[in-house]
Amino acid sequence: MDFNLDETQQEIKGLAAGVLGREAAQERLEAFEKSGAPYDDVTWKALAQAGLLGIVLPEESGGAGLGPVELAVILREVGLHVAPVPVYASLALAAVPIGAHGTAEQRALLAPLTEGAAVLTGAYREAGPAGEVATTARRDGGGYVLDGVKTFVPYAREASRILVPARVEGEGVGVFLIEPGAAAVTAQPSATSEPLSRVELDGTRAGPEALLGGTADGAAWDTLRRSAVAGAVAIASGVIEGALELTKEYTRTREQFDRALAQFQAVTMQISDVYIAKRALDVAVWAGVWRLAEGAGDAEELLTIASYNACDPVVRALYTCQHLHGGIGLDVTYPLHRYFAWGKHCGHLLGGAEDRLDALGSLVAQEA
Repeated sequence: MDFNLDETQQEIKGLAAGVLGREAAQERLEAFEKSGAPYDDVTWKALAQAGLLGIVLPEESGGAGLGPVELAVILREVGLHVAPVPVYASLALAAVPIGAHGTAEQRALLAPLTEGAAVLTGAYREAGPAGEVATTARRDGGGYVLDGVKTFVPYAREASRILVPARVEGEGVGVFLIEPGAAAVTAQPSATSEPLSRVELDGTRAGPEALLGGTADGAAWDTLRRSAVAGAVAIASGVIEGALELTKEYTRTREQFDRALAQFQAVTMQISDVYIAKRALDVAVWAGVWRLAEGAGDAEELLTIASYNACDPVVRALYTCQHLHGGIGLDVTYPLHRYFAWGKHCGHLLGGAEDRLDALGSLVAQEA
């Protein structure tokens, strides 16, 4: 099993690293956080100009038509640089399911995204276990009426459309393309600078053209759900990589008792624990997105393993990174706090460690 990136994927990685290394530098992040803007529009446009926002979009929408592995490459760089841009929301939560299941008219919504002229998002979470759908849609005349509440929806106010999964009466789960103004959107607290919203669908009306692909057979929801998890664990993989690099450099240069911290055995062991947590997540992420790209039946199990690692071992590893930094690890003028916040954010989005273990247990039981 070879998880080395191929030539195209290496080029995408290098391009994303170059753009984000330049645009999401420490001083730029500090200036952005003081601006109060929902996302860094300059970085967003730079990603678009580099062609990175079109990587997973269909060719007819101006994209490259690539898949989950390439998306993971980009999102991992976003996490590594803690870049405040709506890449995860627009691509993993929206563009992937629209590209895979949308009608020609629905896919037309993707064209502005390639130019950084639009933001899209999806409502992956509700209250309760991750991946569950309690929101309902009933037919009414020629359209639908939606009822339910979605939580942790990123960039809901900024998006041109929100992808809303709902159980269609007498059918299965469908995904609806809803305009933000059609629902009650209220801000929710966020650990990061990323805006999150609660989206209340209380009798929200949607025309027949809003149903993704025109059918509620659960296929679009499966794509959205798996893409949401794959994208979140890829970001978490980049986050722990960035936190580890900061911590290694700090312990290498910081001295106590006339010795670098890295020379103390206890510190070395703790750094090793962080590295092990990072590598375990990396292996699960690349295995998961590769199998997802192959359409393999075990993709969901592998992604669930990755999500557990992102929710538990990696979050504990981030605590270790903060501990090894001492007081400066809590200083908002030092970059480590961003990695910690992003790591916790990914864990919340994925549902938490116990939820992921329950999901993994259910998958294993189904195979028995």
